[in-house]
Amino acid sequence: MNALVLDTHATVWSLIDRSRLSPAARAAIDTAIDANAPMFVPTISIVEITYLTEKGRLPIELKARLLAALDDPRSNLTAAAMDLDVANRVEHVERDQVPDMPDRVIAATAVHLGLPLVSRDGKIRASAVSTV
Repeated sequence: MNALVLDTHATVWSLIDRSRLSPAARAAIDTAIDANAPMFVPTISIVEITYLTEKGRLPIELKARLLAALDDPRSNLTAAAMDLDVANRVEHVERDQVPDMPDRVIAATAVHLGLPLVSRDGKIRASAVSTV
């Protein structure tokens, strides 16, 4: 399976500036697109994007673009809700390795789904979570 989970920055960059993705991340995303495999966006990433848009750190149209992609049946992007299963997986992402709660939820989403996480976050990459 070529499905992936995207960290917040990977979601943003895949939508507005693919050149910021590493070659490995671009290749993994392209492979998922070619295979019509889902790329899961944890819903906490949507919250983070809202917050960063409100602070002026991301373009205002980004959230609308992401929501449109999530609603488009031709898009590989799929929202991954923070449900009870994901909440229970948070404890499998060690707090001393990944101290930021949103990052732990994103990593726990990947762990729950059994998929690699596209992330440049050094703390997540150094943890036991499978990353690209």
